[in-house]
Amino acid sequence: MSYRLFLTILCLWINVAAFAQRSVSDAKITYKMELPPEMAQTDAMLQDSRFIQYMRGHMSRIDINFNIVNYTYLINARDETMTTLIDQHGAKYLIRGNKDQFEKDLKQYEGTKFVDQQEVREIAGYKCKKAIAQLPDGSTYVVYYTPDLVPENKRYNQRFANLNGMALEFEIPTKTGAKIMVTATKVELIPIPASYFDVPKSGYKEVSQQELRNM
Repeated sequence: MSYRLFLTILCLWINVAAFAQRSVSDAKITYKMELPPEMAQTDAMLQDSRFIQYMRGHMSRIDINFNIVNYTYLINARDETMTTLIDQHGAKYLIRGNKDQFEKDLKQYEGTKFVDQQEVREIAGYKCKKAIAQLPDGSTYVVYYTPDLVPENKRYNQRFANLNGMALEFEIPTKTGAKIMVTATKVELIPIPASYFDVPKSGYKEVSQQELRNM
């Protein structure tokens, strides 16, 4: 093989790989949530719970709708802050997380290792690889991710900061040891309005995490 032909093939391979992998700034990903049997049996109202991930540059937002209570997390990776909004039957609370809390939460996941497995599945139209997430504390969970979509903001969701792609299915461990399965049903690579990430100036009672626990 001539040197010129080798360079041509190499350039074509690099261009194809770059084309297949897309850097994502703005996106909306809708997930369904499959609850463990004990949670589903305890309260039927938890059925059809949803998880929605929004991204726009350094901003991200996670909406978790359990029907009886809604959680919204507004994450600013640039300022390293996270604001939590809770709406429970009209009782609305706001918790501001400072930079120290942000770094503490991030440290919990920064040592996570994702070990690729052989299994491959298609989820929401994307080819996804299976990986086992290994946390520093020894716990594990399963994630399926697509390397075709790479978030510009690696900290759009702190648990996936070390993942080489977009998580389209993953497990969320509960305090009882059970796991909630979260699976993407729709991926929309569309512009997300900046207003989606605004912290409300009214309508919520601002409390600390400790005050909320004491209620």
